[in-house]
Amino acid sequence: MTSSERRLLLVTSFGHFMSHYNMTVFSCVVLPLSGLLGMTMPQVLGLSFPQYLLFGVMALPWGIAGDRLSGKGLMMIMFLGAGISGLAAAFWIESPTALWLALAGVGLFSAIYHPIGIGLISKGMSRVSVAMGYNAAFGGLGLVVAPLITGVVVWVAGLRAAYVALGVLNLLGLALMAGLSLDETHDSAKQNSEENNGLLGAFLILLVAMMLAGVVFSGSTLLLPSYLELKGQGIVSAVSSLWGGAISSNLVANTAASGVYVIGMLGQYVGGHVGERFDRRYAYLFFHSVCIPAAFLMAYAQNFELAGLASCFFFFQLGMQAIENTLVANYTPSRLRHSAYGLKFVLTFGVGALAVKMTQAIEARWGIESCYLALSFLSVLIVASILVLVAWTNRVFRSERFAEAQMN
Repeated sequence: MTSSERRLLLVTSFGHFMSHYNMTVFSCVVLPLSGLLGMTMPQVLGLSFPQYLLFGVMALPWGIAGDRLSGKGLMMIMFLGAGISGLAAAFWIESPTALWLALAGVGLFSAIYHPIGIGLISKGMSRVSVAMGYNAAFGGLGLVVAPLITGVVVWVAGLRAAYVALGVLNLLGLALMAGLSLDETHDSAKQNSEENNGLLGAFLILLVAMMLAGVVFSGSTLLLPSYLELKGQGIVSAVSSLWGGAISSNLVANTAASGVYVIGMLGQYVGGHVGERFDRRYAYLFFHSVCIPAAFLMAYAQNFELAGLASCFFFFQLGMQAIENTLVANYTPSRLRHSAYGLKFVLTFGVGALAVKMTQAIEARWGIESCYLALSFLSVLIVASILVLVAWTNRVFRSERFAEAQMN
């Protein structure tokens, strides 16, 4: 890895960390926020809808901007905007309407990362799949650290401090970004050689799989801390006995969620290397297939069994991301790469925002356990769409080989 590539990976990895940190904090404070505001859990979940929606739908506009403007400049805007929005959420924590607006700002600016940062990696790294794996792991680290920091901060200093921490971390990211040089020029010969790598039909089929995966990802990460808190009282009792006294169940649940996401980080690292060594289409199929029984069994599990199943689910759910992002690079031309990733994340996170409404409705009518049955069913649909992708690309590759044979 060259020094330029190392700087690029450092910048994009920290941006990925903060993007997921920003989006995970809310899921860690759902139950305490419900008590503070005097609202039901479904009502509190509804406050996050604009955050998740803008995190998705703004990916394409930011991606189009990334094909024309400085990636570094856009990422500085991300840190500044998310930092200010986090501080606003802390200031207005007791006002549902104002909090709703502040959370929308967090989603709006955090949306910059994925089309910009991942697009930079796809064009500027020589070993794209491995770099995607390292980068994905830092996104997973954001999922790990957010529940841990938030649980401790809420326990020690209250809900308001959780969003003060979010704002300060983003402003620190702005300072770091301002002090780093980033070479955004790319080898034109390499880009020209990639201009014919577009496979429009395959990309459109992949978009369907990624859209469904976005709903599963958003729903599973939104629910996990609260689900562990509700279904993990045995874990709380075990930790309290070891601690030698009472301990916050919210802190224990968020710490357990962090442990689950650590396993997910390992999956992201493994996924990057699997995507380099094996046919990415079949690796993508396998990772999603394992999520089906894991999500189904989570609906009936509790305590340590639930934590184990959640770890298995997130190992493969997060581990597939490096493979998925490399497939996008395989099926799209370099000159439109930021826009391609923008379109991907409009569907994965924009449509994925419907997971908020889905979980809100299912939890209110049938209970939170049924949400995991729904996630299992969606994983079945993802696997079906990947099978269509495999069949489509196999047919295209056979046609290309036949044409080459005829020419020879």
